Amino acid sequence: MRRAALVLLVLIAGAAAWLASRNPEHLTLDAAARAGVAGRFIRLDDGVTHVEEAGPDTGVRVILVHGFSVPGYIWDSTYTALAAAGFRVARYDTYGRGWSDRPDADFTLDLFDRQLAGVLDSLGWNGPVHLIGLSFGGPVTGTFVSRHPARVRSHVLIDPAAGTSRTLPWYVAAPVIGPLIWQALVVPGMADGQASDFVHPERWPDWADRYRVQVQYRGFGESIRRTSIAMQTLRYDSVYASAAVAAKPTLLIWGEQDQTVTIDKADGVRRAIPQTEFHAIPNAGHLPHIERADVVRPLLERWLRLH
Repeated sequence: MRRAALVLLVLIAGAAAWLASRNPEHLTLDAAARAGVAGRFIRLDDGVTHVEEAGPDTGVRVILVHGFSVPGYIWDSTYTALAAAGFRVARYDTYGRGWSDRPDADFTLDLFDRQLAGVLDSLGWNGPVHLIGLSFGGPVTGTFVSRHPARVRSHVLIDPAAGTSRTLPWYVAAPVIGPLIWQALVVPGMADGQASDFVHPERWPDWADRYRVQVQYRGFGESIRRTSIAMQTLRYDSVYASAAVAAKPTLLIWGEQDQTVTIDKADGVRRAIPQTEFHAIPNAGHLPHIERADVVRPLLERWLRLH
């Protein structure tokens, strides 16, 4: 029995060491790490948030909300183009992503709603703004529309999270072992997994390397795990139905070849928000604003000017 116990301890220690060696997070995200990063850092109730703002101060306000795990740089081309077109544009990293803090919190839609409201307050954007939500940014902006309708001019959804969120394996939410398994088996492959968002990933060869920057900082994986747990079984279309009550003009854009959130889910979003103007974008995956900027950019500019 002593020999068996010793073997078991050795196996457990070896497994723990292997799991720890797989964890890509080895840096602390602090002021020194953020030195030289473009934009500014604002302290909100739940933590520091990285924000960038561009375009003429007299321009109509537009705020860009990114998706589940790729931070604000996912908006690079859209952010630059809309600012050049005369709009006052802001983008930010949601908690746990990019250069924003990784708070010890429940990563629910309540948290992301507070953050978005706090960003607008810090910018001094008190009047109604155009909200543009990409992927998971869809339920974030949808929640904001339903709770703060007076602060919204129009709502744009690009390949939004839709339908019902998937149920995770039981061990993901388990104490101790859940975070260990997540950090060792899920987080290391997340950067390379982003290629599936494109129809032609070879056209963006640095995409995975850009993603790996945020993965170095402690708390990234746990933030993603907690978001995944919080979103389990959530019916996103119910979030959009709540947003529809505000009766805001809504534009829905979807890549026809999206394999992350397939275009058939657009039907549920359109039923939830009957006033939606819908555009399917050919030859585009989950990020049509990047892959087909030639089509999406004019759509956005026309919409923002119209409303």
